[in-house]
Amino acid sequence: MDKKLIITSKKYRGETMVVSSRLTNELVEELDKIAEKTGRTRNEIIQLCLEFAVDNLEVQEGKSNGTDN
Repeated sequence: MDKKLIITSKKYRGETMVVSSRLTNELVEELDKIAEKTGRTRNEIIQLCLEFAVDNLEVQEGKSNGTDN
């Protein structure tokens, strides 16, 4: 049986910027589990999740989702 190490290429993302965000301990633990399972860094997982969210979100004017601070 031939075993192969398959590594997916990363998209070129251009210039980057450091951004800080406060996350719950539980969310960080979940992100770390995903990172461990996939062999990606926590940062890569967060970036992939944010890109997916931005690409798939819908803004509804005049409606509140209960996260107003």
